[in-house]
Amino acid sequence: MFTLVHLDTPPPESLKNQVLQMVVDYFSDISPVPLTPSNPLYQLYQYVIGYEVHLYLQAMDAATNSSARLILALDDEDPSQVLGFALYLPSQDDAEACTLTYLAVRASHRRRGIARAMVQRMLEHRPHAELACAASKAPTFESMGFQLLAAQGPQVLLNTRDHRSDGMVAVQDLAPIFQSKEVRQIHAYLVKQHGRKAMSEAEHKRDRLLDQMAYQAQALVIERFPTIH
Repeated sequence: MFTLVHLDTPPPESLKNQVLQMVVDYFSDISPVPLTPSNPLYQLYQYVIGYEVHLYLQAMDAATNSSARLILALDDEDPSQVLGFALYLPSQDDAEACTLTYLAVRASHRRRGIARAMVQRMLEHRPHAELACAASKAPTFESMGFQLLAAQGPQVLLNTRDHRSDGMVAVQDLAPIFQSKEVRQIHAYLVKQHGRKAMSEAEHKRDRLLDQMAYQAQALVIERFPTIH
């Protein structure tokens, strides 16, 4: 069994480290660019998403209404163990709205209601919730009460209501991370390790993946709303 903890300030370091480790471990599950380890760019995107979540958790220190909120599922037998987490961004100007940014459950504890329970806890605080995910994951969230609204690039947009909130959320700007010295160093290391040709091919594979996901997202929307298209 598990216990849910809802945080609006940064988690203790040991719990934070487990969350960040889960982000890295389940990168392909939760990233909007779900590369596989066979793609040389995998390590670079893995670093970026880990750093993005680190910044969200760090910013919780400000304890402003717009900073991220974190829901942790802790193991009842050992409360020092994180079984799952949900990171969401509350709207700055709509008290009911939020965006679910990242959700992950340890592979060993899936299909036990942990994800559903974390989403339910979030909705108790912010019932007008939105998220974006790959088309293949839409049925999972629909079973939790979300409904498909539209395609959004390589992802589909789901919401607990039939419309989006007008409220703003403070989304992390990834551009400075991609332009950071650390990312440039990782890229230089990958070029040295794999060669420029392999890295160029890795970028083409990434782009093809995103194009395929965008096609799947559009196809799902057309399937669900045939009269609109």
